[in-house]
Amino acid sequence: MPPLKSTIDRLDKPSSYATAKKRRRDRNTRDEERARSPSPDEKLKDATTLYVGNLSFYTTEEQIHELFSKCGEIKRLVMGLDRFQKTPCGFCFVEYYTHQDALDCMKYIGGTKLDERVIRTDLDEGFTEGRQYGRGKSGGQVRDEYRAEYDPGRGGYGRAVDEYHDAQRFYDSDSAYGVFNGDYRNGEKEVSAQGRQCHDSRDDGHSKQVEKVNDQQDNRVQQKCSHILIEVDTALGEPYIGYLTQAISPVKGI
Repeated sequence: MPPLKSTIDRLDKPSSYATAKKRRRDRNTRDEERARSPSPDEKLKDATTLYVGNLSFYTTEEQIHELFSKCGEIKRLVMGLDRFQKTPCGFCFVEYYTHQDALDCMKYIGGTKLDERVIRTDLDEGFTEGRQYGRGKSGGQVRDEYRAEYDPGRGGYGRAVDEYHDAQRFYDSDSAYGVFNGDYRNGEKEVSAQGRQCHDSRDDGHSKQVEKVNDQQDNRVQQKCSHILIEVDTALGEPYIGYLTQAISPVKGI
């Protein structure tokens, strides 16, 4: 008789983060080391720690403790922090004393709302020092770097997208007046002194020069977006690359 299949997902199944981490680790290890490394399922079979995501930046530690303590006594609560500003950045780790309490939390609290946001819970292999800090380029979570839609509970637009928009506005406002030299420097462009020319110049040669520079800047913007996608692919894994391409494409038709 063939084994029966469950119609619902297991509560203790590995998260997408755990499987992606295992996949990246396997790519960088030899076959014998890969065979000795435990699978995500083995690491989570007695896990007592939960990763909690999609929190508002304004949700407090007291609110989280009040909600999650309904499923069991909490041993430790670690708030996720911005790596540079040391402020909450939308995730935390909750550690219980027993594996069953962690499963109960997955069952009854995962997918519910806290501060008007649907929170996500995943079993975690255990908190280690350093994981409380965001891994994004600007200090927060990677997902908040490249978010194209406005989210008031998580700082507005994505930080990398904000930087891109600021640089593009700078370029749009100044490109008619002069010639840029160099690439992006901390979200801005350097402008050559000799490139500052009168906007109302009627010289045809100058107009062609400005048009040529505009094309060059468009190419640089597209290269910037490509570099962003490569960074995200390295941090999160291949499944996210298609979504992020769609998210960034409307910004500059790439």
